[in-house]
Amino acid sequence: MQLRCGTTVLDLTRPVVMGVLNVTPDSFSDGGRFLQPERAVEHGQAMIAAGAAIIDVGGESTRPGAAAVEVEEELRRVIPVVERLARAGRGIVSVDTSRPEVMRAAAAAGAGLINDVRALQRPGALAAAAASGCAVCLMHMQGEPQTMQQRPQYADVVAEVKDFLRHRVAACEAAGIERERIAIDPGFGFGKTVAHNLALVRQLPDFVSLRRPVVMGVSRKSTLAAITGRPGGQRLAASLALAVAAVLRGAHIIRAHDVAETVDALRVAHAVQAGV
Repeated sequence: MQLRCGTTVLDLTRPVVMGVLNVTPDSFSDGGRFLQPERAVEHGQAMIAAGAAIIDVGGESTRPGAAAVEVEEELRRVIPVVERLARAGRGIVSVDTSRPEVMRAAAAAGAGLINDVRALQRPGALAAAAASGCAVCLMHMQGEPQTMQQRPQYADVVAEVKDFLRHRVAACEAAGIERERIAIDPGFGFGKTVAHNLALVRQLPDFVSLRRPVVMGVSRKSTLAAITGRPGGQRLAASLALAVAAVLRGAHIIRAHDVAETVDALRVAHAVQAGV
């Protein structure tokens, strides 16, 4: 399995880590830590040194209840960091955004991946992504961040999320985004209950059957608090357990805050699975 990210082809025969870099004041786990571009770039480079294949830069929090920011503010937060990380030429730089303006600017600054929690459904997003040459990660979210965790409901969460992602992949291909540029994300924690989230992990092979790289973002999420009772800063072991469970069921990319630990966990999981 491969993912073409601009001029770089990401080899996914082994699972890889996407390091989380939130340049926001209000993200659920690390909000405010990397608002200054210098600190953000330094942290991004440290995650690459720790083994991350991708650094995902986000300038607007999508935690439950998060408020939207103006596009100019998102650009101000994100673009200098993307540009400096891309210029360093180590690893793939991803931009976590739903806005076509930010997609275009980030691609021009050197991003190789667009990670969109709204799966390119906003007006102009499909066209912007198609023209960028970047890979795209299409995520499922029921509702919007402000309201998504109020009363999420599904008749069959796995079937409904899979059907949504299948249709979004088709929409991307119709818009001129080649299949080798497309990854999918079932959207763990985005408009789902604990039971929904665990069902998605349990039945990940259903998503692998779509024959696109599967991304899972499980790091430090509230489902782990519901299971373990631990606050955000104490969920490393639980995050690693869930990451390994996802990889053993076919996930290709794990989005994580704790890069070095997650890289080690995925190496062991892959060794068990592949016998190497």
